[in-house]
Amino acid sequence: MARPLGPLHRPALGWSDLAGARVGLWGLRMEGAANLRRLRRLGIVPIAVDDHPHAPTFGGLRVLESASGGLEALSTCEVVVKSPGISRHGPQVAELLRAGVAVAGGLGLWLEEADRARVACVTGTKGKSTTAALAGHLLTGLGHRALVAGNIGLPPWDPDAGSDWDYWIVEVSSFQATDVASSPPVVAVTSLAPDHLDWHGSVEAYYADKLSLCTQRGADLTIADAASEELRAHADRLGPRTWWVAEGDPELDGTWTDALGLPGRHSHRDALVARACLIGLGVPEAADDERMARAAHGFAPLAHRFRSLGVVDGVEFVDDSLSTNVLPALAALEALRAKPIALLVGGQDRGIDYAPLAVALAGRDEETFVASLPAAGPRIGAEVRAAARGIGDRGGRIDVADFSDLATATAAAFMWARPRGGVVLLSPAAPSFGQFRDYRERADAFVDAMHACAGASPAQGSAGTERRR
Repeated sequence: MARPLGPLHRPALGWSDLAGARVGLWGLRMEGAANLRRLRRLGIVPIAVDDHPHAPTFGGLRVLESASGGLEALSTCEVVVKSPGISRHGPQVAELLRAGVAVAGGLGLWLEEADRARVACVTGTKGKSTTAALAGHLLTGLGHRALVAGNIGLPPWDPDAGSDWDYWIVEVSSFQATDVASSPPVVAVTSLAPDHLDWHGSVEAYYADKLSLCTQRGADLTIADAASEELRAHADRLGPRTWWVAEGDPELDGTWTDALGLPGRHSHRDALVARACLIGLGVPEAADDERMARAAHGFAPLAHRFRSLGVVDGVEFVDDSLSTNVLPALAALEALRAKPIALLVGGQDRGIDYAPLAVALAGRDEETFVASLPAAGPRIGAEVRAAARGIGDRGGRIDVADFSDLATATAAAFMWARPRGGVVLLSPAAPSFGQFRDYRERADAFVDAMHACAGASPAQGSAGTERRR
């Protein structure tokens, strides 16, 4: 088995190249399960290793813990297929590389053998999930068989995903991008801002990893949001050709987006990037405004991405739990700029810079209440207070309070927003880990807190929402 290595030791191997090799499977969550199904299709019984095993077996395989013999077992393999959560920059990966082991990821293995002319990869700090979902919806509405896959759904190499598709729209996280040695001709980048610094090690490394899709072998056209100052500043990393997507672009913009029913200018730009992906893929119907308008109908916004949950005593509750960094929180504030907002912000502290969010909050014209939550909460609260002092009387009134849990913070936000007819916005700008299993559990807790507010309110409004488990 040949094991050519590219930049960052990314092996240019396809799944079929693993046949007959000694393979390790490192990381046993959702993508790990897809990797195992694909390996079994190849007749491979891998060595199964996890950093923190949930059970002694996985898919009938005995599981080794990384720190208790697992890494030693992986070092005896020819190839290790790792899950995205395992940092390619970490010392354990470096140790395997020194031992001569090729460390691969499922997406990179798939792209080596896929018909990349029918694949568009969508990445970005914010907006990639919505953009990928929009592109898939539009393709389906235009009569094509499209799979929206990757970070947003089933891995495209999972046997359960099937292969009878006209196009693949693949959402790619920065973690997954580090495993890719060959890119499709069309890559979309929706935004760029510091994130995942604990995994990548630095802002510069995060930017390099995120944008590496634009310059790997096979990359041709990068579709980029022209409104992103950071993308503009890193234009030299966007590959051979760049299509800067902007509002008012005569090839992309128009009334066809009205049928999507998405709020906010950021959602509008996501729709334009999605259309540019279709045009980049050579989909002829994508140039027709009328056909695009018909295809746009029926789009269901993503759960937990800037969705109204209902109104309680004149106060609207908005779930934006998918907001895990500064950019989506800024977009949510922009969409609600004319309303008093009680913002619930905070979560796992990954060391990112919250100054841009603090300045935006302090500069709002409308009244604002910031309820900060652990663990990043105290740091965010301090940034907001400092920004408010710096702006002085030039902004609207802003109040900041730190809370220990989401329920208490939501109740206080509701009490603040009720006399003002305001909005309680959960847009945390941080991951949920620490207090919650994931952003879905955090959103469920927000729903519970909203219902508690409805129960305590003497004049209950409509607080209807669908609870997701």
